Amino acid sequence: MTLEPFGARLRRAMDERGPLCVGIDPHASLLSEWGLNDDIAGLERFSRTVVEAMADRVAVLKPQSAFFERFGSRGVAVLEKSVEEARAAGALVVMDAKRGDIGSTMAAYAETFLRKDSPLFSDALTVSPYLGYGSLSPAVALARESGAGLFVLALTSNPEGGEVQHAVRADGRNVGATMLAHLAAENEGEEPLGSFGAVVGATLGDLSSYDLRINGPLLAPGIGAQGATPADLPRVFGAAVRNVVPNVSRGVLRHGPDVGALRAAAERFAEEIRAAVTAG
Repeated sequence: MTLEPFGARLRRAMDERGPLCVGIDPHASLLSEWGLNDDIAGLERFSRTVVEAMADRVAVLKPQSAFFERFGSRGVAVLEKSVEEARAAGALVVMDAKRGDIGSTMAAYAETFLRKDSPLFSDALTVSPYLGYGSLSPAVALARESGAGLFVLALTSNPEGGEVQHAVRADGRNVGATMLAHLAAENEGEEPLGSFGAVVGATLGDLSSYDLRINGPLLAPGIGAQGATPADLPRVFGAAVRNVVPNVSRGVLRHGPDVGALRAAAERFAEEIRAAVTAG
């Protein structure tokens, strides 16, 4: 069965469930806060609890693959199960793996996460374009074929990112703006929303010098623990705010392991974000 394009599925999920992405980030300190050991049993309990609490009600879940991979094959098995159960409950899964390479290696990364019969098949994948945007071509092609999407690192919230993303090309446009232009071209003519999005930090302040109207989603980390608030979204994203997918991780996850508390925290963020986006 051919999947409806990711952009269309994401638009519907955000309209129905609210524009919120919750990270699944089982790092050691958070496992400890939950009273869990930093081992496979703790990883499994954490992941199962987040999926149980969130997957039937939030638009997007975003597992950070590195926190699973550090446990080797057993950790990857937990990740596979989490992806399967989250998608079965109706959440879209964005795999936060930030893969980037060239040629057959990039194609292999794409097949890992974007081939429909892969055990790690996800609705979208984060990717790094800093071997050149064209190096992502295998992932772009397979995402189109599979009805999946990509989120390309463009203007990230980490302070080190500016060293590359703000570098100015010979044509006078900086690298981050160039990535946004590539994505706008990928999404041209797509309705109601293109499937090729950008990662743009919610903590970056005024981005009016960038054209964020790429006709695709903008995955926005930085809400909550990193300092940005839902009220900041209209100021940061301007006319593109309706296409923003705000990501909250610790701001929700710190309320675990109680399922009810996790759900209440996610619902608060979703309502605050919806109100801010509507007002903007």
